[in-house]
Amino acid sequence: MEIAIIAHDGMKAEMVQFLNEHKEVLRQKSIQLISTGTTGEKAEKAGFEVIKYLSGPIGGDAQIAGRVAEGKCQMVLFFRDPLAKHPHEPDISMLMRLCDVHDVPLATNPSTAELLIKAI
Repeated sequence: MEIAIIAHDGMKAEMVQFLNEHKEVLRQKSIQLISTGTTGEKAEKAGFEVIKYLSGPIGGDAQIAGRVAEGKCQMVLFFRDPLAKHPHEPDISMLMRLCDVHDVPLATNPSTAELLIKAI
C-alpha cells in the first residue's frame, strides 16, 4: 500500500510525531511512504524510508495528485495549516479534488489520519 504524506511548514513536526506513533503499523503493513520534498526530508531524519517528490510549492502536490489519478497511491495524509496562506493553493485543491474523484481516503488533520491508520 502506498500512502502519501504531506505537511505544511507549521504542521511538519506533527506529521513526524504521527509517523513515530504509528511506526509499527506502517512497518507491519509494508506501507510505502511517498511525500513532497521537505516533508520527506523530515520523515527521513526521523528514520523513515520515503520516496520524495518535489516540494509542494514547486509541483510536489501535483506529482502526488498524478499518482492518485493513476491509482498508485491509496491514501493521502495531508496535515494542512488552515491559518496560513499558501501560494500553491490550486495544486492543493486539485489533489483534494482528485482524492474525491478517485475515492482515495484523505486526512487533512491528525485526528482523521489516526482513524484512517486504525482502519488499515
